Amino acid sequence: MSTMQRSDTAPPRAAVEEFDALDRQLAQALMLDGRASFSRLAEVLGVTDQTVTRRYRRLRGDGLLRVIGLPMSNRVGHYESNVRVQCVPGASGAIADALARRPDIAWVTINASGTEVSCMTRSRSRRERDSLLLDKLPRTRQVTGVSVKSILHAFVGGPGGWPGLAAGLAPDQVAALRQDFPTVWGEYELDDADRALLAVLARDGRTPYPELAAAVGKSESTVRRRMEQLTENGVLYFDVDVLPVHLGYHVEAMMSASVAPSALDAVGRAIGTHPEVPFVAATTGATNLTTVVVCREIEDLYQYMTGRLGAIKEVAQLEVVTVLRTVKRAGLLTDGLRLYDPPEVVY
Repeated sequence: MSTMQRSDTAPPRAAVEEFDALDRQLAQALMLDGRASFSRLAEVLGVTDQTVTRRYRRLRGDGLLRVIGLPMSNRVGHYESNVRVQCVPGASGAIADALARRPDIAWVTINASGTEVSCMTRSRSRRERDSLLLDKLPRTRQVTGVSVKSILHAFVGGPGGWPGLAAGLAPDQVAALRQDFPTVWGEYELDDADRALLAVLARDGRTPYPELAAAVGKSESTVRRRMEQLTENGVLYFDVDVLPVHLGYHVEAMMSASVAPSALDAVGRAIGTHPEVPFVAATTGATNLTTVVVCREIEDLYQYMTGRLGAIKEVAQLEVVTVLRTVKRAGLLTDGLRLYDPPEVVY
């Protein structure tokens, strides 16, 4: 990975491989049940087992789609923050790469004019979080400013997936696969085996049970029961990671808005139903709502801002920053349009 060349320039449109109708349906089906068997997926989609197996293996093997098993941050004691780092011209690439190699950073993008790096931290302790935000970043010469917002509540971007990934599955197909995720509060204590299990599932949520058992050092039946317990207790959920460009979305932007506290929950829930929005959360700060928006073209972004979003009168002080390059998604580095496992952490 370290020898691969990266470019801040988007690839030619012709080089982008977009999903066909069956690819989209398979992605939506996996969003509903990430560990459904190939035979179950084939039955619901109305195709053969071989077709589903072949499609999934191609998409996964080419780095176009990935099922990931993730912990709920509020259940495992993670501290989530949205961080925006202002850099001197020419330094954003190196800073983004350094941040991306940290295991406590989940998402990294280069935004705006190329002098801003945005990332999502998922720190396991206050000390780990504060070490990055109060020590390492401020002492970096190329960093000219840092702003931090704590994530208070995510409306979209956790269990349930992204509404925009809907691909025309009929209501009965959705009902056949949908997994109800329990809403549970309070910290859940993980042991070493749980952490080892979550680490494997974060890289591939469909890892077979024999491989999970070998990684954890437990029997297959024990691992199966433990996964069921973690899911039933609202600790573990499965999602689908796919680059929006493969779904035909070529424009991505970060939006920050100020909303009156009395309207924040209702506005967040409303925006969370918009198909253009894969992530929206309430945060601390003067602008207390953070949203990621993906659109097919720049004109569609304008139409969304002035139309669906503009119709929500409680939204004020809107800031829109376009994403130039995505460096890391959901814990894995990206290169061009494909997903790769991160290199050994050296930071």
